[in-house]
Amino acid sequence: MDQLNIQWYPGHMTKARRMMEESLHQVDALCEILDARIPNASRNPEIDSLAAGKPRLIVLNRSDLADPALTKRWKQYYEAQSFAVLDCDARSGKGCGAFAPAVRRLLSERLEQWQEKGQTGRKLRVMVAGIPNVGKSTFINRIAGRKAAAAGDRPGVTRGKQWIAVDNTLELLDTPGILWPKFEDPAVGELLAVTNAIKAEVVDREALGARFLQRLCALYPDAVRERYKLEPDPSAAPWELLERAARKRGFLISGGEADLERMANTLLTEYHGGKLGRLTLEAPKL
Repeated sequence: MDQLNIQWYPGHMTKARRMMEESLHQVDALCEILDARIPNASRNPEIDSLAAGKPRLIVLNRSDLADPALTKRWKQYYEAQSFAVLDCDARSGKGCGAFAPAVRRLLSERLEQWQEKGQTGRKLRVMVAGIPNVGKSTFINRIAGRKAAAAGDRPGVTRGKQWIAVDNTLELLDTPGILWPKFEDPAVGELLAVTNAIKAEVVDREALGARFLQRLCALYPDAVRERYKLEPDPSAAPWELLERAARKRGFLISGGEADLERMANTLLTEYHGGKLGRLTLEAPKL
């Protein structure tokens, strides 16, 4: 099966990027929310040039669904690049309490400068950025302790910017989720589609499910055996694996054919729900 060439860049994202550029002078630091299951694919490469010179904090969200050993490696990888790094699960709140102290450590020099100038009442302002559906709004709501940002399990919910006060010392700027115009590596588009960062309507779900199952067979063969009673076969084509899994599940249509669409949707839904275990789909290149 050829690689999927998935591209999705709605027009509003160009406007959103411009808005972020214009707002950067208003903030002291930039916090980038990544999906802990795909820490590289969920990083917008344009953020580096966009936020040049600003102190940076990376948040590995959804760490409850990610492989703990790989999350540790990803933290070390980004820390080696001089980023402050935090892993958390915004839905349950686990790890989110470390955010405000991490921001203050990151901006300790600025706080000292303000104190020397007698500007002790100034708020730290942090822009929160991330690709669509990475859990950014859920994270902000958890940090703020209230439903301040619109959140939803689909890309493109946040469209405009809004300031959200966390307390009398810290304020967050919520920004729309933006991708970049072209994914140079087809694997990035696939991983973004698997984690719902790209709208389902623009993706061939059967092809995506087949290639995802092949990836799982290579990365987490035991999870495939346990969940689908399927023996990972490195020589099998993605479609063959999906068909075998469908037959194991009894997903058949008229004539005894395997229902590949149902199997692909089941696989992706069960992955999203954490039923395959804690899986990370890429490792850092050290």
